[in-house]
Amino acid sequence: MAGHTESPTASPRILAVTGGKGGVGKTSVALNLALVLARQGNRVLLLDGDTDLANVTIMLGQYPGQTLEHVLAGECTLEEAIFEAPFGLHILPGASGVERCIGIAPSDRLSIFRGLASLEKRYDYILIDTAAGLQANVMHMIASASLACVVVTPDPTSLTDAFSLLKVLKRRGYRRTPSILINMARGASQAQSIFQRFYAAAQRHLDISPHYLGAIWRDETLRHAVATQRPVATLAESDPSCRQFRVLADMVKVRFEQIEPRRAGFAAYWNRLAERRNPAPAKATASPAPAQPADVPTRWREWTRELDELLNASDTSPIQRYEALTSCFAQFGRTMNEDTIEIIQTGLASMAWERLPDSQRAHFAAHLRHLAGEIDPHPAAPAADASRARQEPRYDEVRFGSQDALLRALKDQPSDVSLDAWLDSIASSDRRKK
Repeated sequence: MAGHTESPTASPRILAVTGGKGGVGKTSVALNLALVLARQGNRVLLLDGDTDLANVTIMLGQYPGQTLEHVLAGECTLEEAIFEAPFGLHILPGASGVERCIGIAPSDRLSIFRGLASLEKRYDYILIDTAAGLQANVMHMIASASLACVVVTPDPTSLTDAFSLLKVLKRRGYRRTPSILINMARGASQAQSIFQRFYAAAQRHLDISPHYLGAIWRDETLRHAVATQRPVATLAESDPSCRQFRVLADMVKVRFEQIEPRRAGFAAYWNRLAERRNPAPAKATASPAPAQPADVPTRWREWTRELDELLNASDTSPIQRYEALTSCFAQFGRTMNEDTIEIIQTGLASMAWERLPDSQRAHFAAHLRHLAGEIDPHPAAPAADASRARQEPRYDEVRFGSQDALLRALKDQPSDVSLDAWLDSIASSDRRKK
């Protein structure tokens, strides 16, 4: 990694670029914004916090061989894991691996966090490209930043998922004002309209007044940039697409001036979290004999009993319930098969939905319908089409005989006899015969 020669800064400005769902363009926003800030002479570090795909490096066409995961495994240093992008932008791939530090030995954990804390002080800005979704890892990435930029698009599901993101953040105790960026807008009026609708819903239902950070217009150049692996921020500064992110960078700078800076940085946040979850054990006077591990069925029974007690304990907070159940679903999702699907279906069916108010039931039903549409590879035809098919008239051969005989008889009828009257006479004659 090429080092910076400027004097270190004690408090970098940390921005988390996030979104309630995938496909809203948050990685493109994070990368282009970071490149513009670096192009302006700032020392910038971009943390690629996506849990699965290294989208940042893909968009650059650069594929580093080392990530934070390699640092945790002792295969390289932090310095070696960071690589340099255009304009001197530094990128740390695999930053989501910081969550693994919570479970490692305190001595190793402290070494990693000290290295990260020392690294932070070299930069003016640290941008975090979070993963999409509502997992606990994403919530902590957002909480570790001074400012959250929530990217939404005109897609209604994007707005719904962004609203859910703010709701979960508030339940977890997040008190900072999030900023909203409208991406893929067709123009200023559409962007303002989308934000106003979102603002009204957040204020009414969550008592949150989000800040408007601006908008990025739908642009063919942006789509082409992804395909060619050349971000628009590397184009000429006069290019309209590049100019959009220069405006966004100015908005970000203004926003940082308006908010109170965090006293602790990214590394300090995660270190405190690790200490709360895994406090250092007290020194024992004598080493107890190691306990023999129980057999698997016994461990399952004990785990189920303990989980039931924890979920129903009076001092269990909604945040703890959220983390426990989200973790369970995430574990099941890693091994999707017929058994897993049946388990999830049975679990959903066993819930007491009738206890929910109608508004909450309708809200959850809408989410399930949206999820079903994403899962089903061959969605059924609309119900209206099936209804029309059932209502098509059918010829009653029992009442009127064969169609050929009926057509011959119809040709022999006088023209002054109505068709309805003639058919009624045939039906009446048939009833008299019976």
